[in-house]
Amino acid sequence: MPLDPQAQAILTAVRINAAPEFWQLTPDQAREQYALRVTKLELKAPVHRVTDRHIEGPGSAIALRIYDPREAAEGERLPALVFFHGGGYVIGSLDTHDSLCRLLCMQGDCRVISVNYRLAPEAKFPAAVDDAVAALRWIAGHPAELGIDPKRIAVGGDSAGANLATVLAILARDSGGPALAFQLLIYPVTAPEPETPSHRQFAEGYLLTRNTMTWFFKQYQRTPRDCQDFRYAPLVTEDLSNLPPALILTAGYDPLRDEGVDYAKRLIEAGNRVALTNYEGMVHGFILMGGALDAARRAVAECAAALRQVFREAGAVDGRQP
Repeated sequence: MPLDPQAQAILTAVRINAAPEFWQLTPDQAREQYALRVTKLELKAPVHRVTDRHIEGPGSAIALRIYDPREAAEGERLPALVFFHGGGYVIGSLDTHDSLCRLLCMQGDCRVISVNYRLAPEAKFPAAVDDAVAALRWIAGHPAELGIDPKRIAVGGDSAGANLATVLAILARDSGGPALAFQLLIYPVTAPEPETPSHRQFAEGYLLTRNTMTWFFKQYQRTPRDCQDFRYAPLVTEDLSNLPPALILTAGYDPLRDEGVDYAKRLIEAGNRVALTNYEGMVHGFILMGGALDAARRAVAECAAALRQVFREAGAVDGRQP
């Protein structure tokens, strides 16, 4: 399938403006540029309430941003999506993914709790994983305070954030909890090395370039040995059985496409329930571009529908009204 015309228009604008690639900048400059670029293309939606708070983390306080779709009825506990932003472990933030979290909250009718984990290079692997684990455990351990249903907690994220969500699902299985209802994995990072056909085919010209990915990995890694740790690269995990249901989205012109597909295949082979959708004409990062891409709005709607469905099922199994 050819590149979507709306995506092509974005690529043309990037080329005309001669925007620097992130690897050509310092981490702080890259963060500033990323925030500016996301703002130009995002689709912002109103939500019932947004609350910022901090919890204790393994290295420093962890910031959480909690999105409420509506006022809960008396005695009601809403399902929750614990969300981890993308950005190559280096440049994302609560603010860069605020628009996506708002949309998932309202369309998914769930509380979304966005986690601001530590970034590289200031905090290298596995600091982001450690923060993600601490945040999930805290959230699952405070359901009454948060007004959430502990039996209807999902994890999700995009790109590097989707990597963290996959790792949390594996760790939760192996450590006896918390029980997770779902994984929402949007073009996840899963492979130990960027050597798939899609990495080579889309190395240049489609927003996320090979040089930028290499730069991200160098910021995040302590040593090359990290690549053989499943917390860095979930595809090296030998046992992927007994994991929560998953929706995996990929993009046809994304270097990460093949490793997302490979991870979906591994999950299915291990007996898990998995849905995989490839947005064929799209590029990496497209789901944040709802102000410019019809496909981004369709992808959000698909994610939200999957969340509503799995939360209904979990509620019915637990005796709640679906």
